[in-house]
Parts: sequence; structure tokens; C-alpha cells
Amino acid sequence: FESEEAQKLNRDIFETIYYAALKASCELAKVNGPYETYTGSPVSKGILQFDMWNVKPSNRWNWPELRSDISQYGVRNSLLVAPMPTASTAQILGNNESIEPYTSNLYVRRVLSGEFQVVNDHLLKDLTELGLWNHDMKNRLMYENGSIQNIEGIPDDIKALYKTVWEISQKSIINMAADRGAFIDQSQSLNIHIAEPTMNKLSSMHFYAWKKGLKTGMYYLRTRPAADPIKFTVDKSRIPAPMKADDAAEKPTATQEETPKTEEQNLARRMKQCNMTDENGACLMCSS
Repeated sequence: FESEEAQKLNRDIFETIYYAALKASCELAKVNGPYETYTGSPVSKGILQFDMWNVKPSNRWNWPELRSDISQYGVRNSLLVAPMPTASTAQILGNNESIEPYTSNLYVRRVLSGEFQVVNDHLLKDLTELGLWNHDMKNRLMYENGSIQNIEGIPDDIKALYKTVWEISQKSIINMAADRGAFIDQSQSLNIHIAEPTMNKLSSMHFYAWKKGLKTGMYYLRTRPAADPIKFTVDKSRIPAPMKADDAAEKPTATQEETPKTEEQNLARRMKQCNMTDENGACLMCSS
């Protein structure tokens, strides 16, 4: 998901969607005329979405010809592209939701006849072809909460291919959102996944998305529960024992840690926590 190939595919897909949407809207305008408030809009002036982002499209499609048609006939729609959440249709078609990586390679699907443990079809196919899929592998996948990163015997290229969204840098997710944003004239439902969110992480994420030019910085914030549920159905006797780590230095308790005693120290602590201050030391996030 983080590879250069994935980034290029992401741009190619949304350039194609935007081109096809504009072309179809132009064809409708030839018959029915442009939309009511077309005159004065950016498109009426020859400015397309990627022009506003200072992005040059590829040579995959004939953009000069489409621009010429639009200048002559206009478009029937003011807005065309808005990638949305697709929870229901994704379940029906066996795909993952919207523009997101898989949240897990093992999940529960609820239907009228009951609940079923479902494995990522693509991962199942690859593991089967490699001769790695068996009861022990399924047991270990359940134990690892749908992640394959800590399972020995799985090739590194497969591990890289099937990273879950929790194992992918959210900066990469935002970068890909910005790449396709040049071909999205409305906006996109971008979910952010942070296992343990803090003010520092969230403020940094929002400012980064804003600087990248995203219209929607975050649709939903997805977090992980603090406690891991007990896995009653996992045969732990078949799970390899974890390696013992060196004894870590004892962490100081809350009573051992020094607490700020002055207003200046409290302010410094808050500024360090949000990490978003201007040159005068004013907080850009909470205006403190």
C-alpha cells in the first residue's frame, strides 16, 4: 500500500474516474445544456480540479480534446467525484471499504444465519498457493488479531502486501489522499486510524493534512480498545511461546515523577503536549 506502484495506481485510478465523469457530463451538456450556474465557475473558465492543485495529468487520456469540448458545450454537473464510505456495498461485493487498507486480515461477518470468521480472500489465496495455510496458521492469525507481521514462515513480500491499516503510516495514507485529491472536485471520506490518539498526534495529523491541501482532513477517527478481548476459541497450546526480552529498567511511578509546580511549567507542559506553537510561543491548536 505504501509502494511507488500503489501510489501511481492510486493517481491513475482517480485521474481515470475524473476524466470519465467530466466527459460524460460534457456529453449530457451537449444535449441538455450546462447546469444553471455554470457561467463564472472555474470549469467555465477552463480551470479543472487538477489545475487548482498545480498538478499536471498524465498522457493516459486526451485532456486537450476534452478541454476543447467543455469550452464549447460546458458540463451538466457542478460536482462529480466524491469517494464515500462503502461499508454495505463492500460487504456485498467482497471488497474492502472505500479507499482504505484492510483493518484486519481476519474479521467477523454478521448475516441473518449467524456470525462467521472470514479471512482476507487475497491473503488466503496467496498462503494456500505457498502451502502455508492450515489449522495452525488460522489459529495464529486469530491470536495475532488478523495481523501476519509477527508470524514466522510468511515471506517478507507477503507481509508487506498485507499490512493492516494499523501497520501503515498515516502520513502515507494522507499523502495518497492528497495525490488523488487533484482529481476529486468535491471531497473524500478519509478515515484516520490511530491506535492510541493524543493531542500531539491529532494536531500534527490535522496540520499536515491541511498543508497538503486536503478539503476534508478526517472523516472518522478510528481507535483501538485499550484491552484486548480474551480469545476463547484460540488453541494457545499451539502458539509458539514469545521470546523473553531483557529486563527493562523499572519505570518511575506517578508519585516518583516530578510534577510542574508553577504556571510557567504548566504552560511548557501543555505546549510540549500539543507541539503546535508559533514563533511567539502561542498555541495554534487551542489558542492558549
